[in-house]
Parts: sequence; C-alpha cells; structure tokens
Amino acid sequence: MGNMMRSVSARDKVNRNNHDSSLKEEDMVVVLQDYPSSEISEPIHRMGEKLKLIAQEAYWWRVRSTQATEESFIPNSHVAKVYHGWLFEGVDRQKAEALLSLPGNRVGSFMVRESSRERGLYSLSVKHWIVKHYRIYRLENSWYYISPRLTFQCLEDMINHYSDFADGLCCALTSPCLSGNTPPSEAISGAPPVVMRRNFDWKKVDRQQLDSTDNCSDSMLSYGVRNSIAAYLSFSESQNAAQKKEANRKKKCKSVYALPEMIHPLSHQ
Repeated sequence: MGNMMRSVSARDKVNRNNHDSSLKEEDMVVVLQDYPSSEISEPIHRMGEKLKLIAQEAYWWRVRSTQATEESFIPNSHVAKVYHGWLFEGVDRQKAEALLSLPGNRVGSFMVRESSRERGLYSLSVKHWIVKHYRIYRLENSWYYISPRLTFQCLEDMINHYSDFADGLCCALTSPCLSGNTPPSEAISGAPPVVMRRNFDWKKVDRQQLDSTDNCSDSMLSYGVRNSIAAYLSFSESQNAAQKKEANRKKKCKSVYALPEMIHPLSHQ
C-alpha cells in the first residue's frame, strides 16, 4: 500500500490446517451486511461487527468473533479488511455511509477507504450532519493530499493533521468508524490505532523533537505538524531578534542624542 504508514511492524504469517496464506494475526474484517440474511434465518454476524480473520479459503473466509472463541465461515463479499483501525479495503461510498450511520459513531467519525477497483486509490469519508466524502489524490512522488495546498508524506500524517484541524473539511476527525465497537483486548493486541492529538500546548514541546529529521521517530507530533511548528518558531525567533535589535538601536540613539539639561545661569546678587 505504498507509503500509507511510516512504519509497519513485521507480522508472522498464519498457517493453519495446511492453508498457506499471508494473513497476519492482527488481520481484522468488518461485516458489511447481516449474514445470513434475516429473511433466511437469525443472522450470526451483524453489519458493523468486527471479526478476527483466521484464513482465506476461496470464496469462504474463516473468522472468529473478537468476543468469543468459536470460528465460523462467512462469504468474502460480506466482509472488508480493516487496517490500523481506520483503513477499510474495498468499501464503496454507499456501504461507507451505512457503516458510519451505525450507532456508536459520532460527528467526526471517519474511515479511509481503498477502492476495490484500483489499488492505491483512496477516499476519506467523514460523518457530519450527513456523511461527506473527499477524494485523496496522490502526487508523482507518492505524497497525498485532499487540498493542493496541504500535502502529506503518508496517510497517517494526513489523518493526524485533520484530527487537529478541520482545515477545509466539514469538521475535524474524532475517531475511526466503529471504534466504539472495539473491545479492549483488540485494542491491545491488534494493529496500532491512529492517535488523535488535540489541544496540546506547543510551547511545552521539546525543541529537539521539532528539529529532528528522523521521520520514523516516535514523536508526539506528526511529521507535517512538526515542520509547521518548527518553521513558526524560527520565524517568531527571527522576529523577536529583529525587534530586540531595533529596541537596542533606539535606546542607543536616545542616549547619544538626548538633550543636556538646561543649566540656568546663576543670578548675580
């Protein structure tokens, strides 16, 4: 998926019952529609439910509930893979709206969805009064943007930025779609969720973090935000230096050109 994330830890492959696949232990899927249909029988899995993917076996995928140990099979057309909690693979516009409209999602809940027709083509869907959709464009150097004035080295940086500022979106991003349906055990053992960084005091940020050129460092700030703040601080410091220099110059001019006190001649008595 290109430079979607800065770094992704290596994961072990799963090989169960002689099924050789590249599935990872953290692979998760979300149910796109009730299965089986309520017209046939009581659904085993409901739309919006998150499942652990055990193995892909042609049309049928073997899954396990995150809250139980029983395994079951579900058609692959009824589920979509989810990476990092917010990247949904092969979810179309209509299905994204249905998922974001489920209880538990709030204003600002979002998903990045990858096109099922073309790999590397992404859109951002955000819940507001209605669900809004934004096309994510990719430059020749593999940087991403929604608005041409703001480009990001990876999708993670884009999500972190729009979690801090709406910056042209309908609202700031608050939490990944269906994150309220994720049990604590999954949050610990699954792929790292996106960190929402809001209302931090930049004056308390270590200057070394801002000046660091290590893109993969574990910084509390995203790469783009670090660069922006570093530039702002440099600009502020240069302005302060210029103001101090001007103040000192005026002070010196005052001392040099100050008029001497008027000496009154003594009156002759």
